[in-house]
Amino acid sequence: MSQRNSDVSALIATELTCAAENVPFTSGQARACTVREVLDRVGGKWSIGVLVAASHGPVRFTELERHIEGISRRMLTLTLRNLERDGLLHRTVYPTVPPKVEYTATPMALELYESLVALTAWAERHRRAIAEARTRYDAEHAE
Repeated sequence: MSQRNSDVSALIATELTCAAENVPFTSGQARACTVREVLDRVGGKWSIGVLVAASHGPVRFTELERHIEGISRRMLTLTLRNLERDGLLHRTVYPTVPPKVEYTATPMALELYESLVALTAWAERHRRAIAEARTRYDAEHAE
């Protein structure tokens, strides 16, 4: 095994165990853990929909619930809390009866939104090539 492969294997092993164990890591390992956790959060089933909606301006819980098809109230609540915890959403509670709560994307989330737009554009540009590659792969690996 080459040194590079060995380094990558060690990094992957660190990433897979970082959340499960309470072990002091080097700064590089800690960085890998943080990146992995954030990518897992952002790549979650509901997070992108919430971030896209909030990137267009303040949005209320019920608006998100209507906008994101198939999400349960519980999953929306958990997703909002996690995105707020990661610094991607800001929650504002207005002292009214009934209470009014709005979620807005933070500057960090708006930067992420721009990256998601770029990723979407990339996927659209390469959609046909990816489909063709999958077809070739499936034909070559058919059982």
